Amino acid sequence: MTRPLILSFVLALPLLAAAPATLHAQQATAAAATPGKQVVDNGTRILSTLQARRAEFQKSPGALRTFIDGELRSSFDREYAARLVLGPHGRGASDADIKLFADAMTDNLMQRYGAALVTIEGKPRIKLKSETPLPGNRGVKVSTEVVREGGNPIPVDYLMRNNGGWKIFDVMVEGVSYVQTFRSQFDAPLRQKSITQVAAELRAGTLQPQTDADGAR
Repeated sequence: MTRPLILSFVLALPLLAAAPATLHAQQATAAAATPGKQVVDNGTRILSTLQARRAEFQKSPGALRTFIDGELRSSFDREYAARLVLGPHGRGASDADIKLFADAMTDNLMQRYGAALVTIEGKPRIKLKSETPLPGNRGVKVSTEVVREGGNPIPVDYLMRNNGGWKIFDVMVEGVSYVQTFRSQFDAPLRQKSITQVAAELRAGTLQPQTDADGAR
């Protein structure tokens, strides 16, 4: 597995890995499940589903997209992550504009990296290392490793908060925060354009935030 491929994979997977298998299961286990157990259990479930349905997803991008959208809906705190990325540019912005930007940013990432989820060979697995409270009672950091055949483990940290269930708002791959990376990259465009204009460019693909996965190619 090449470094660009595994980086694309670990960028895409964390956005899904906190997703509950079903609403009923979420309600039944909400009190007992720790965020770390939720990440590992559901990340394992998603990996198994991707492997079992690999041929279907490779043949039908629409089926993969439906699967990804269903998982993302309840796993990723899009609006909160978007406010962190926007920083001072989001002050005074309407909830509608924040949601527009959040959806555009998430869709842009998954369009670019979602296909990596069905190209992984072997059986990577997620190993829980620790759970650490975040300062200011902001949530927890769940530290994990993606363990893969023939390669060193890749550290992936999930920053999560309890917002109607544990949801991810930032992912750190090998110590790199994607919220901070995108906040830095979006600063210049947002100084020149409105949030709605930047969101439209993300949707159209004319604005592409860069990640380590891009630089490793």
